[in-house]
Amino acid sequence: MRRHDQEPLDSPDEGVDPAEESLDSATDHDLPESEAEDLESMTEGLDSATGLEPPSEELFPARRRGRARRLRRLDLRKTLFVLPNAITLASVFCGFNAIRVAGTPEADASDFYRAAVLLIFAMLFDLMDGRVARLTKTQSAFGLQLDSLADVISFGLAPAILVYQWVLYRLPMAGLLTAFLFVACACIRLARFNVLSSTDTGAPVKPGKYIIGLPTPPAAGILISLVVANHAVGGALGDERYTIGILVMTVVLSLLMVSNVRFRSFKDLRLNTGTLLLVLFVITSSAFVWQRFKPQFVLVWLLCFYVLIGLLEGLRSIAARLARMGSRESTSADSG
Repeated sequence: MRRHDQEPLDSPDEGVDPAEESLDSATDHDLPESEAEDLESMTEGLDSATGLEPPSEELFPARRRGRARRLRRLDLRKTLFVLPNAITLASVFCGFNAIRVAGTPEADASDFYRAAVLLIFAMLFDLMDGRVARLTKTQSAFGLQLDSLADVISFGLAPAILVYQWVLYRLPMAGLLTAFLFVACACIRLARFNVLSSTDTGAPVKPGKYIIGLPTPPAAGILISLVVANHAVGGALGDERYTIGILVMTVVLSLLMVSNVRFRSFKDLRLNTGTLLLVLFVITSSAFVWQRFKPQFVLVWLLCFYVLIGLLEGLRSIAARLARMGSRESTSADSG
């Protein structure tokens, strides 16, 4: 005789949905991580299709664990990608702030000095961002373009406004055109650099031994260092008699940026006799300038020396090319 009054057996899983139990057990033990995530996405799809409220994470611990796994799998390289770009934006901030300080009609010599110091910090940030990108292996086409846009602001527009407000305003039309020439040449130089420094797909290429055209940071650095040196000598360099000289220097620096003169990138320095002699000369000459003039003139000397190295190597290259052409002509004449 069948017993209808038999009591149900006690079970620890009483009141638990078998489908939910199977999902939890499969996610906890049997299924690989990819299949568990697929099962979780299927449940989410069913929830959206039926219009039902998704179950809580307490009922579906697999969903909670899946989100935790996705957070743990956060790509470290994508995180490091932010670091060099943040340094580049710090350079932009310094350039922007320098424009704010020096661009007011009430700006005086102390304001020009503050703006110049801000641009020196921008130069330091500009030196850091590329090296940090290479160190963390996060070079990208985006970083290349961002760096060039930052240089237009910090080493094109900001120094032009600074030198105009400082000295060139005394020559209204010539000073304005000279300041604009500096900005325009900086833009052209950076656009050419982007084309030469990237592949057809836009990816950056490995920097070479030389850079065509004077880089914008050294060109702007000379003007910036003059403002810093002017503060050290009590405003003597800002005297009216030096206006034409500073205008001519600004024009020369502008033309060097868009020239075909090759300047060293110093990215391939090796420990040899030539490098040691160069370093020794730089140190001794800088010490002489420090003692003979003011410490602030050391930066002027170092940047001018960098430009001088490029010009001398350019002249040597031209002389070697002319010598080869002469020897070729003499050889052809002898054979004829």
